[in-house]
Amino acid sequence: MERRTKIIAVANQKGGVGKTTTVVNLAAALSARKRAVLVVDLDPQAHATLGLGLEKQPGISLYRVLLGEKAVEDVIQPTKWNNLNVIPSEVDLAGAELEFGARPDRLEMIRNALAPVKEAGAFDYIVLDCPPSLGIVMTSSLVASDGVLIPIQAEFLAMDGLALITGSIDRIRASVNPSLELNGIVFTMVNSVARLTQDVMEEVRKHFGDRVYETTIPRNVRVSEAPSMGTPVVFLDPRSKGAESYKAFAWEFMAKNPTRFEAVPAPQPAPAPQPEEKVDAAASAQNAAEAGANG
Repeated sequence: MERRTKIIAVANQKGGVGKTTTVVNLAAALSARKRAVLVVDLDPQAHATLGLGLEKQPGISLYRVLLGEKAVEDVIQPTKWNNLNVIPSEVDLAGAELEFGARPDRLEMIRNALAPVKEAGAFDYIVLDCPPSLGIVMTSSLVASDGVLIPIQAEFLAMDGLALITGSIDRIRASVNPSLELNGIVFTMVNSVARLTQDVMEEVRKHFGDRVYETTIPRNVRVSEAPSMGTPVVFLDPRSKGAESYKAFAWEFMAKNPTRFEAVPAPQPAPAPQPEEKVDAAASAQNAAEAGANG
């Protein structure tokens, strides 16, 4: 089986948009579909690490790889779910902006650190949970990536935030990573009955077209509760609206980002049952009689 590992950065410089929740639940839903996933937690708050049921451990993060203290394979940790692994974060990663700012390879440092993992082909997807800022770590994450997934809320300032990050993508594509693409935009914490929500979604779709995912993630209590239990909502409560939405999003994501030639297509809805044809009793009796006569 040939596997083409893709690195996807999940990024938005605006906090509180469901970025880490999207990382955790997309990764979980992909793993449930038998896709091998590695989450790389690059946010010093380590919320993705905690959301996947792991504790922060000093010395176990990509920070140590960037320092040259450890090999990347030494910081990859399994979770309790099959096909789902994580490189945790730690508080020391908060100093990366100052510590690595003067490095000549600062833009390529994350790409270089992850190169052995990508080249090994052990994972279908490497999903980067970027910090909510446009600093060195996020920039280096974009340089390392094949695509950028942007979670946003359908609110008044959404377009301003999109302009900032898409501008960063354009600059990185023009200078360092020509293959970087806008993987897509996904709406999170959607209040489907609010008029403002519908207006913003319509405006974003008008500007970005098919780069906006059809699946949207609704506001859901179970999605909010799941991180405190260290379990993605797609495993905690698979039938909740939030879990169903993330599972549907994972199907759409896989279709857009195949990593295997025999990628499984998303399930199609069953066809509606057809009404039974009415039988003309007289015609049936006549046909039967004719058949008997001929026999």
